[in-house]
Amino acid sequence: MKKYVFGIDIGGTTIKCGLFTKEGELLEKWEIATRREEKGAHILGDVAAAILEKCAQRDIKKEEVGGIGLGIPGPVREDGTVLKCANLGWDITPATKIMQEMTKIPVKAGNDANVAALGEMWKGGGRGYEDVIMVTLGTGVGGGVILGGRMVAGSNGAGGEIGHMIVNSEEEDTCGCGGHGHLEQYASATGIVRMAKKRLEKDDSPTKLRQYGELSAKNIFDCAKEGDGMACLLVDELGRYLALALSHVAATVDQQVFVIGGGVSRAGEILLDAVRRHYNENILFALQGKEFCLAELGNDAGIYGSARLAAEL
Repeated sequence: MKKYVFGIDIGGTTIKCGLFTKEGELLEKWEIATRREEKGAHILGDVAAAILEKCAQRDIKKEEVGGIGLGIPGPVREDGTVLKCANLGWDITPATKIMQEMTKIPVKAGNDANVAALGEMWKGGGRGYEDVIMVTLGTGVGGGVILGGRMVAGSNGAGGEIGHMIVNSEEEDTCGCGGHGHLEQYASATGIVRMAKKRLEKDDSPTKLRQYGELSAKNIFDCAKEGDGMACLLVDELGRYLALALSHVAATVDQQVFVIGGGVSRAGEILLDAVRRHYNENILFALQGKEFCLAELGNDAGIYGSARLAAEL
C-alpha cells in the first residue's frame, strides 16, 4: 500500500525536502546543499541519496512510497525534461528519468513557481479552490496557474511567467531579462525600491523614506502604513501595475482566486487593498470581485506542491 510521498524543492543554494503522507500531512522536512559545481551534475544524485537515506532511517519500503515530486527553477516539460536552468547549471536535462533510474520510485517534476501554486491550492491560501493564480513577489515576480486542480505549465513549461508581462510600453529602464516595462520592474521588492529612488530624485516632498541609508521594500510599506504620502503613492503605483497584469490574466483564464506570496506579501492587507482597488477599475464586469488572498505556506509551498504532484502519480 502506498502511504508516503516525497516533496523536493530544488533551489540555487539549498534543496528543501519533505516527507509527507499521501493525504498531505508533513511528517518531516530537512535541507541539503545544492552542489552547482560541474554544471549541477551532482544535484539529482544528492536528492536521490537523501530520499533513500530517509527511507532507511524510517524503515520505509520503496513499495510504500507513492512517488517523488520535484520543483525545479526553470521550464519543465510534461515528460519531466528541463529545457535549461541557469540557477543550477543545467542544459537540457531529463530530470524525471534520471531520478526514477536512481531511486526506482515514480517521479513527477514541474517548474518551481507552478509547483508552489499547487501547494498553496492544496494546503495553503488557495484551499477550497481549484482555479488559482498565484503570484510571488520577491526579488523578482513569479507566477503559477492552476486550473481544475492541475498546473497549467504550457508546451515548454514556461506558463505562468507573469513577471514578464509588459505593463508599461514607455519604460526605458531594462528588466533583468533584457526587456522593458515588465511587471517585475514595478511589483517586485527591487522594483518598488527602484521606483522610490527615481521619485526621491525628482520630488523634494517631505518623506520619511529619506531617512534610510539603504532603502528596502519593507521600509516603504512600513512608512505607507504610517501615512507617509510618498510611500502611499509608491504602494498605490505597485498595486496599479500588478492589478493591470492580473486583469489580463483573469480575462484569459477566469480563475476563482488570486494568491499573493513572496517576501513583499508580508506587507499584508495594505498590499491587497491597493491591488483590489485597481483591479476592479480595469476588468470586465463579469470578472470583478475576484478573491485576493495571502499565501500561507511561505518557504514550504514548494515541498507541499511537489508532494501533491507525487500524490497524483
